[in-house]
Amino acid sequence: MAFLHQQPQLCLGFDIAKDTITVCDGATTSTIANQRRAIRALLKSHKHIDLVVCEPTGGHEGLLLEECLRAGIACHRADTLKVKSFIRSYGTHGKSDAIDAGMLRDYGCERWAKLSLWRAPDADATSLRALVRRRQELIATKVAEKNRAKVPGSHGLAASFEAVIKVVERQIQAIDATMRELIANSPTLRHRAAVCTAMDSLGPIVAAKLLATLPELGTMTRRKAAALAGLAPHPNDSGQKHGYRKIRGGRPEIRSMLYMPALHAAVGTGPFATFYKRLTTNGKKPMVAIAAVMRKIIVTLNARLRDAAFPQS
Repeated sequence: MAFLHQQPQLCLGFDIAKDTITVCDGATTSTIANQRRAIRALLKSHKHIDLVVCEPTGGHEGLLLEECLRAGIACHRADTLKVKSFIRSYGTHGKSDAIDAGMLRDYGCERWAKLSLWRAPDADATSLRALVRRRQELIATKVAEKNRAKVPGSHGLAASFEAVIKVVERQIQAIDATMRELIANSPTLRHRAAVCTAMDSLGPIVAAKLLATLPELGTMTRRKAAALAGLAPHPNDSGQKHGYRKIRGGRPEIRSMLYMPALHAAVGTGPFATFYKRLTTNGKKPMVAIAAVMRKIIVTLNARLRDAAFPQS
């Protein structure tokens, strides 16, 4: 991940909606259309821009990010929850496009040293992420239909539930095939997926989901990898009190996709099983030990992807 090396002299905050963008440069606040021509004109109207800060808005920020990349302007796509906490720390309870744009600008000016800069994602990685997201939606639909079929009094609708489930299952199979084809045709994804599947208990589907959901793997320290995956135990201490440490934050979907692989690894014969048995023997609760196995999987995978040199063509 890349970061700025000196304090930005001019930082712009952008609050982005579907049709409009509100921008604050510290002195003035204005609103422009969320269109390529308007964004390009705005960026050109400033002699030099050191940093642009925006939030993810379901893809509506795409044009701004593309134009910043084309103009060579550093851009940070901020975490919404972090920005919200930052705004509340000022005692600001109101919300408007102008307020959000100004606060995004202040956030960039104050936190610039720790803000990772946005980089254009690989096209194949973007496609894989969309496929994984759609697969998760289809699985949620399948589970919902199965639950509806079990509701008392729904016997007369059994044929409808079954028909929908079969259609969804065919769609899931089609997406799985598309993901396999995409990975096979992408040298980078194929290499990274091979590193993932070489690890005990990680199959091709889980590997694809990990690469899509946690593309930063291989570029972080072990602690940052565990924290980003939502698997780092956070301290709960105060004075002489040493509270129970819990895992929280990060990307919770990682925990869901690693739970079954961790269970499989824990009852196997590999190093993860030895690690799990040592923890339980030392008095750790089974669920705590499974969470530790999940964390070890992520940390190990991060190290392997970092050290695995991509083959040169």
